[in-house]
Amino acid sequence: MRIGTAKYTYGQDEALFDSRTQYAWLIILACALCAFPFFANEYWLYLACLVAINIASATGLNILTGYTGLVSLGQAAFMGLGAYTVALMEPTFGLPVMINLLAAGGVAMLGGIVVGIPSLRVKGLYLAIATIAASMILHFIFSNWTSVTGGTAGLTVPPARILGVQLDTSFKFYWMVVPITVLMLLGAANLFRTRIGRAFIAIRDRDISAEVLGIPLLRYKLLSFAISSFYAGLAGGMWAYFFRIITPESFPLSMSIFFLTAIIVGGMGTLLGSILGAAFITMVPEALKIIVSILPLSADATLILSPVRTIVLGLLIIGFLIFEPLGLQEIWRRIQRFFHLWPFRS
Repeated sequence: MRIGTAKYTYGQDEALFDSRTQYAWLIILACALCAFPFFANEYWLYLACLVAINIASATGLNILTGYTGLVSLGQAAFMGLGAYTVALMEPTFGLPVMINLLAAGGVAMLGGIVVGIPSLRVKGLYLAIATIAASMILHFIFSNWTSVTGGTAGLTVPPARILGVQLDTSFKFYWMVVPITVLMLLGAANLFRTRIGRAFIAIRDRDISAEVLGIPLLRYKLLSFAISSFYAGLAGGMWAYFFRIITPESFPLSMSIFFLTAIIVGGMGTLLGSILGAAFITMVPEALKIIVSILPLSADATLILSPVRTIVLGLLIIGFLIFEPLGLQEIWRRIQRFFHLWPFRS
């Protein structure tokens, strides 16, 4: 028996989807994702694959920053570790795609653990600076370890191949990247139903009190860095298979700012925020391209698109922090509360 939002069993309390309406919307979403590739053109399929990769990486950063409260500006560097791992393993060993992706996540996870060691002593701005330093070190390695990374020339990645099918188009790649991203989201959702995820939240809310309650801070902070970096490495591996050319400039500091913007705009500490934020911020540059193409500007106007994009990202961060600090997910929840009747009522 269930009245309103009251729950009477542990099973109901732990369920990810606890109403028929939610299951109905889940089925509709699954059908829409399956049908989308058959109706979208190559451009929209490209954007869908890019959005899925960005959602995977933003989810990892949200685990670290949104749920654990540890600020990181090294997400792009961890993606780079994953991408270079795939770029080296694919032509050298010819292993299955999933093994290469898991290896990419594992290498990035080890890097995240090393970078996370200072998190016991420093936090906030100082931790962010430490992750920037780690990002610069990795960028230096990518650029100068020529015998392994190819230096500034980079590496070329063969197309992913699953069951003999070469994923050399956005349509084919979509069927790999979207299921993997969905599984990563489900894994993150289940993580915060466990004592590990709840320990992350306790550390975010009050780390000293969490330690008094018996939560070993170093262990859980390193674990948060490890999981977040694993997500970034896996996303970087998918990025490598998608773009198939890896250079040190593929993962600049601005990309880390991009993902931080995504979780701020979407809503920190919520998986829905990772999805909405990554999708929204990915579409911002595309919208800017359309605006620039419509306006009667000179041929050199496209040269200013990159700095304008950076300015827009900065304005979005400031705007959401001032006017909607809980992000797009809170706007969506307000819409749900407004339409309190079916089909939004659980």
